[in-house]
Amino acid sequence: MSASACSLKRPDGRLRRGAIVVSALLIASCATQKSVDLPDISEWDRRTAVLSQLDEFEFSGRIGVTTGDDGFNGRLRWYQDEDAFSATVGGPLGIGTVRIAGDGPEVELTDKDGVTTRLSDVETDLYYRYGWTIPVESLRYWALGIPDPRVPAATEFGEMGELISLEQRGWVVSIGRYREAGGGQQMPSRLTATNESTRLRLVIDRWIFREQISP
Repeated sequence: MSASACSLKRPDGRLRRGAIVVSALLIASCATQKSVDLPDISEWDRRTAVLSQLDEFEFSGRIGVTTGDDGFNGRLRWYQDEDAFSATVGGPLGIGTVRIAGDGPEVELTDKDGVTTRLSDVETDLYYRYGWTIPVESLRYWALGIPDPRVPAATEFGEMGELISLEQRGWVVSIGRYREAGGGQQMPSRLTATNESTRLRLVIDRWIFREQISP
């Protein structure tokens, strides 16, 4: 598949009904592409400049969500292509596999029975439906080890200049471990995100970058 075929741009900028599902399938079809290397992002300013503009990537790993006395552990797979994303959450306890797919402000949820629902407020709607939520709006940035550039954030850095914690949108995010990915660049491999009702734990086992960025 060519690079242009993996782009989800639309000339009129509007989302037609059913386009979210098509976007998710297009993103998934690009998963076989070979990962490319990232440029040097060891300096913080360079890291934020590069990663905040990174549009085509994938990460997968293990997710744990706890709310009060309830919670689950499962798998998470996230595809991102510009504003379009597809996140698949697989867990036990009758949750099955849940897919959340969106393009800009439009987000749809497909439950374990294949029923699709349009969500007006994805994080709140997930909480009312399942009793837990995930920070869908900003997770693409936090997983990269940077704040969401659209929202003010309080940040804390480690001895090597790496981001170790941030507070944003009512969530406190801690990055406990980095590992080499994307040609040797340091990417988060373990993080937690906590708000007043939910604690999310994410272990990222694999990164794939599809967008070639000039050094």
